[in-house]
Amino acid sequence: MTFARAFAACILTLVLLSCGEQPKKSHDTLVIGMTQYPATLNPNIESMLAKTYVLAMANRPLTHVDTSWNRVCALCETLPTLENGLAKPEKLPDGKTGVAVTYTINRNAKWGDGTPITTRDVAFTIEVGKHPASGVADGELYRRILKLDVKDDKAFTLHMDRLTYDYNALDSLNLLPAHIERKNFADPKEYRTRTAFDTDSTNPGLYFGPYRVTEKQVGTRIVLEPNPSWWGKKPAFGKVVVQIIENTAAMEANLLSGSIDYIAGELGLSLDQGIAFAKRHGEKFDVTFKPGLVYEHLDLNLENPILKDVRVRRALILALDRQAITDKLFEGRQPVADSFVNPLDWIHSKDTPKYSRDLARAGALLDEAGWAKKGVDGIRRNERGERLSLELMTTAGNRTRELVQQVLQSQWREAGIDIRIRNEPARVFFGETVTKRKFTGMALFAWLSAPESVPRLMLHSEHITSARNNWSGQNYTSYANSEVDRLLDAIETELDREKRRVLWARLQKIYAEDLPVIPLFFRADPFIVPKWLTGIAPTGHQDPTTYWVENWGVRQ
Repeated sequence: MTFARAFAACILTLVLLSCGEQPKKSHDTLVIGMTQYPATLNPNIESMLAKTYVLAMANRPLTHVDTSWNRVCALCETLPTLENGLAKPEKLPDGKTGVAVTYTINRNAKWGDGTPITTRDVAFTIEVGKHPASGVADGELYRRILKLDVKDDKAFTLHMDRLTYDYNALDSLNLLPAHIERKNFADPKEYRTRTAFDTDSTNPGLYFGPYRVTEKQVGTRIVLEPNPSWWGKKPAFGKVVVQIIENTAAMEANLLSGSIDYIAGELGLSLDQGIAFAKRHGEKFDVTFKPGLVYEHLDLNLENPILKDVRVRRALILALDRQAITDKLFEGRQPVADSFVNPLDWIHSKDTPKYSRDLARAGALLDEAGWAKKGVDGIRRNERGERLSLELMTTAGNRTRELVQQVLQSQWREAGIDIRIRNEPARVFFGETVTKRKFTGMALFAWLSAPESVPRLMLHSEHITSARNNWSGQNYTSYANSEVDRLLDAIETELDREKRRVLWARLQKIYAEDLPVIPLFFRADPFIVPKWLTGIAPTGHQDPTTYWVENWGVRQ
């Protein structure tokens, strides 16, 4: 090429760039920004959305809920039902009714090292789940399995100790590779720290989804590449990088600079940031606000003598103007929560007690609870001169939660309540502080759920986490109410929908009266998608979009 032609080509390139016509970027690698790093990659230990988001690209449970809110098979071939005969009620020796449910693992399913996924993996996973020292999050599921009948390498029947309305749900049964993990389970008490998912995370034999983990930098990023043993639709990207950026303002800057391609809608920008982003950059991105079953709340440590008193808990919620919070921060798009049940869910009860701000009632309750004196600083004190002071924690770097904290702190101060804010990185906050109930006062975070999801792990007294059960369960508040325990049992085994609705209404009423948790609002997550990226379908429930990552692609 002559110098004149080369110079002309350079000028043309500069003109195109100045006009906004960027040269086409290769989209073989997809870089996803996410605000949290998983505390573990073991699919059955801990309950953290960041982990589910990543593992949904590399593993699948037996069943899960689809984008239409219907339960479907993921790893199994046919969803068992009473109608198709794959689920059958059976009488138990104690006279109660159980159920036998038969599943068949996908005949083509293999681990990433080529080892077939078989009923041996099912048996091993159940063995781990049943051991009281294993520390699995959903120990309740495994306690309910009375017996496993293996029919062949792929088909098995589970005999369950009760017939529930969701009898065919195995959403929490994530298979473990027996050929890799058995040696790590030699000492069950040490399994949490020895699992290969954390000590040998790039071992291909741990994964069987469209992608597998090929690189891990703790706290920073996780890299996934196509899994050659995957039997389904071939994924479009040669590499998926999940980049952890805990500060949401920095996350937005990285998106605009092109350092990341897409922000995980489930764990990315907050609603207020999404609204502002859409106004400034809506022409370059497709912005969708997906309301769903994401419940932002405050878990209370009920072993704290202050919070043990229900009068204090009621005063705390009466001192808040939660509607003002959602109006000012979220343009009213995130409805105030009266309980853990979203109005989008059919089980929602309109008769649940509601709380609006009433400082006079809050003050009277605090007086009654023994916090009647006020110091020169305006903070209430008891007869011993102790200040009414509580610690409030959340995930560091989440700008919206930190804003919410500041508003809560200000509103509670008007009622004479001192709030001390202390935050931690998400992997420490969830992996240690919340799971092991190390927070002394209140923990601000979100629960995600599926439609009509029984909150047994969060509310039943059997699931209070402790060192004794190796921190299994999710009752981080240490809430114990015998009527709530009975209702949780009754709801699950009531097959009549209308009778179940009555039980749900009673549960929501008790929850709102007892307030083991202070409800804040139900989230609407902003999905900010570059116009070239296709296939992302927000679900509005606990199962993230990455369960369908093989359907993502590049717009032609």
